[in-house]
Amino acid sequence: MDDREPVAQPPASASEPAPESDPTPAEQPPDAQAPPAEQPPDAQAPPAEQPPAPPAPPAAPAARRAPLFEWLAERPEVEVEVPARSLRARSRRDFLLFAAGAAVTAAGAWWLLPDRTRAHLFPTSHDRLDTLSARVGLSRANRERSLDRALTFDDDVAEALYSRNRRVRTYSIADVTALKNNYHGVTPGPGILDGWALRLSGLASAESARVTLPQLLARFTLRGQVTRLVCVEGWSAIAWWGGIRFADLLAAFPPAPGARWAALRSTVSLDERGGPEPYYVSIDLETARHPQTLLATHYRGQPLTLAHGAPLRLVAPMKLGLKNIKAITDIAYSMDEPADYWNERGYSKYDGL
Repeated sequence: MDDREPVAQPPASASEPAPESDPTPAEQPPDAQAPPAEQPPDAQAPPAEQPPAPPAPPAAPAARRAPLFEWLAERPEVEVEVPARSLRARSRRDFLLFAAGAAVTAAGAWWLLPDRTRAHLFPTSHDRLDTLSARVGLSRANRERSLDRALTFDDDVAEALYSRNRRVRTYSIADVTALKNNYHGVTPGPGILDGWALRLSGLASAESARVTLPQLLARFTLRGQVTRLVCVEGWSAIAWWGGIRFADLLAAFPPAPGARWAALRSTVSLDERGGPEPYYVSIDLETARHPQTLLATHYRGQPLTLAHGAPLRLVAPMKLGLKNIKAITDIAYSMDEPADYWNERGYSKYDGL
C-alpha cells in the first residue's frame, strides 16, 4: 500500500472550453426548462411550482370628458316607486290641464279668425260666440290691437335689418321666368296712357311738379336689372326690368325737409268688377333711395305693357310684391307714414323681405 497522500487534480485549463449550459436543439426542445446543476445533464427536472401571481390592481377608470353642456347629457334611468293613488291623482290633473289648454287654444283661434271666416264656419252661432268672448276681454277691438302689435313688431325687425348697402341677388337674362298679371282687380285699358303724367308733391320747393314719360326718359339714365319679385301669395318670378332709379328722381325733385315717407298712388286702378278703385302704397325714403329700387318703364327690353304696370311702376325687390305698385300716377312725400291699401286690410306696413 502506498502511504503517500493523494495528489489533488489540477484545475481545468482556461484554454479548455467550458461545457455549454444549454442543451443543443437535438437534445432538448427550445421550450424545455434547463436541469438544475446537481442533477446529471440527461435528467429531466419536474416543473418547479410557481407561486400564485398577485392579483392585478384594478384599472384606473378612463377619464370621462365632460360634455359641452352638462345639462344636455343623458341621465341614467332611476326606478321610482309611486303609489297607485298618486298616479291616479296625476292622471286626473293632467287630463284637466290638457282640457283647459285645448279650451284656451280653441278660444284664441276663434278670436283671431277674421269675421268673414267665423260667419262661414258658424253661420248661426258666431254672433253669440262673439258676445261670450267679448265678456272675457276678447273683443274685436282688442283683437285688432293685438294683431297690429304683432305686425308692428315684425315691421320693426325688418326695418332694423335693412341696409342700403346690402343688395338683393341678381340673375342673368337667361334666368328670367314668366311673370303673371297680378292686378288686384281688372287690368286698366289703353285709355290710361293718353295724357299720362307723373304728379309730384311734398317737394322742398313747396310746389308740385308734373313730368311726362318722354321727359322722364330724356332726363334720366335708364338702368337695367334682373331680380326676383316675391308675392305674398307664395309665388315668385325672376324679371328683367329697365327704368330710372328712384334715388335719381329724389335728387332731381328733392322732398321737403323732414320727409321720411313716399305715398305712391294709382288713380286708374280698377276693382274686380272693373269700377274705379284707387290703389296706394307707402314706402320709406330709405328704401326708395336703395340703388335697386326702380321706377320701371321697360320689361324684357321693351316698354312696359298694361299687364305689367304701364306706363310706370315701382320695382323694389327688397319688398313683397304688393308694395310694387303698377300704373303710378302720383308720388307725394310726407313726414308721417301715409295710408297703405293692404295694411288697411290686415297686412303689414313695411313688407320687407
